[in-house]
Amino acid sequence: MLTDGIPAAATVVFLLDVDNTLLDNDRFASDLSATLETAFGAAERTRYWTLYDGLRDRLGYADYLGALQLFRAGLDNEPSLLQMSRYLLDYPFAERLYPHALETVAHLRTLGPTVILSDGDVVFQPRKIERAGLWAALRGEVLIYPHKQQMLVAVQQRYPAAHYVMVDDKPQTLQAMKRRLGHKLTTVFVQQGHYAAAAADEVLDPAPDLSLACIGDLRQRKLGDFLPSAPAIPLTAD
Repeated sequence: MLTDGIPAAATVVFLLDVDNTLLDNDRFASDLSATLETAFGAAERTRYWTLYDGLRDRLGYADYLGALQLFRAGLDNEPSLLQMSRYLLDYPFAERLYPHALETVAHLRTLGPTVILSDGDVVFQPRKIERAGLWAALRGEVLIYPHKQQMLVAVQQRYPAAHYVMVDDKPQTLQAMKRRLGHKLTTVFVQQGHYAAAAADEVLDPAPDLSLACIGDLRQRKLGDFLPSAPAIPLTAD
């Protein structure tokens, strides 16, 4: 709702990451790797991921289509090359949603405005979110930035609130956002995917406010669970 052209402030706004938070992006990457090897061989599969890693290091976010553009060098006469863009854009991401992901989204929307806040490029990441059914589930409330933790002022202007909740599988992202927003942000660490696994033995400072085994664990949480005065929510498995 707008008041004199300014969005009315909510009590709590929920911000949801996508990759390895709402959908199993590791499974997608594994499928892509197998498809590349079948079409071009193991050496070319490795070359694609080397290009991908280099591009990600430079840009700071995943760019599968950009890596494919670089990958084409030397393969212009390969019949399978032109099918790879279709594979990426038409990948069945709805089949890679974690159990209860859509139910979780629906539940959080009953508690307050709920928004996807994702890193990514301007073509593939929106397509992924749409193909997964998340764009429709969130009624188009989607924000995608190259570095979301650097865009918190813009997020607050777009979605004013007394308090924010960030749900993510990357503890480093949660740490960066917590340092910027402090007590105005509750960080929820969903321990899914390779980033979460890599952080298993790390001492996180600041530690996440809440740690959950899977996204579906949020379905039973009440609004008060996410407020700064709420008691700690234990790690559970669905």
